Amino acid sequence: MGKKKVFVSGCFDMLHSGHIAFLNEASKHGDVYVGLGADETVYGLKGRYPVNNQNERKYILESLKSVKEVWINSGSGLMDFTQEIMKLNPDIFIVNEDGNTLTKEELCKNTGIEYKVLKRIPHANLPIRSTTTIRQECKIPFRIDLAGGWLDQPYVGKYAPGPVLTISIEPTIEFNERSGMASSTRRHAIKLWQSDIPAGDKEHLAKVLFSFENPPGTNIVAGSQDSIGIVVPGLNRLDYNGGYWPKLIMKVNDESILSWIESHLYLVTLEPRDMKYDVLDNIKIDASSAQKLAFAADKCWDAILGMDIEKFGKYFRESFEAQIAMFPNMVDDFILKTIQKYKGNAFGWKLSGAGGGGYLILVCDKPVEGAMQIKIRRAAISN
Repeated sequence: MGKKKVFVSGCFDMLHSGHIAFLNEASKHGDVYVGLGADETVYGLKGRYPVNNQNERKYILESLKSVKEVWINSGSGLMDFTQEIMKLNPDIFIVNEDGNTLTKEELCKNTGIEYKVLKRIPHANLPIRSTTTIRQECKIPFRIDLAGGWLDQPYVGKYAPGPVLTISIEPTIEFNERSGMASSTRRHAIKLWQSDIPAGDKEHLAKVLFSFENPPGTNIVAGSQDSIGIVVPGLNRLDYNGGYWPKLIMKVNDESILSWIESHLYLVTLEPRDMKYDVLDNIKIDASSAQKLAFAADKCWDAILGMDIEKFGKYFRESFEAQIAMFPNMVDDFILKTIQKYKGNAFGWKLSGAGGGGYLILVCDKPVEGAMQIKIRRAAISN
């Protein structure tokens, strides 16, 4: 009996030890066939073209002893390989945790293909690598809105004062473009500072970034939680009172709390938001919903400080529900279906940002198979 056919798909830009470890592990299950993301597909997902073009990436992969065959996928988006996988009809489809999606899993279920999710485990004593970590701009953080998102917009905040809770996230993986993690603000930060947040007063630097992204005459102002969430490390509570900038910023860099958050958040990859998507369609903003959002965010803050997992999940979820009440376009049938799959094992859930799409974030007290975890940026230790 011949070897099984194993299918993998990805960008594989700037080939590194993480790619090699993944392909070597996949090859233990059979002959590896690689569906490579085209340059335009990478741009659509990441907001940038790969360093190495598709022909060069294909040539490099074909040179590896762990790879049987390589082609360039004909489709687009996260499922750009659909036509090719149907033609190959592999025995196994293998993905990493950050490539695991419900759509891929269902495709395999419907076609009788075995679906395997591998953890990112480096070879020997090598560090865990991603293409992001070896690009120049890799050290600029992302941010996650934990609760209260939209209160930093005056057209919402005018109805109720309240907090937005954010955490600054290290770029440990290649988070998708338009994933609700302030990737647009991050691009502006890269234009300003290139490779990392400079030394200096972080609140001042956040104001600089906010002003740079929103010059005079800007029609749709990016919320200040984006610039603050990226620039100010750790966990932050931003108290808004109907303005663009918070009246107070409360910072938490207690290691026990940050580690506790990291150990209880799990990210599940969703389809990235469509470029034509508009969360501001069909909005239903009123005082009642804004007050529920502010209340849930305030209670979520207390739960985090008290490291109470059940209350954290409860108010994490209630903040999300209050957001959806005002911005119904944040969710669609696919997102609701994904939530339904995971909710039985989670205390709470929400999307990675107030704009919908990207990642489903779960609050859990046990590991979630096929999900990722994040690393919160710590504040620099003063001498």
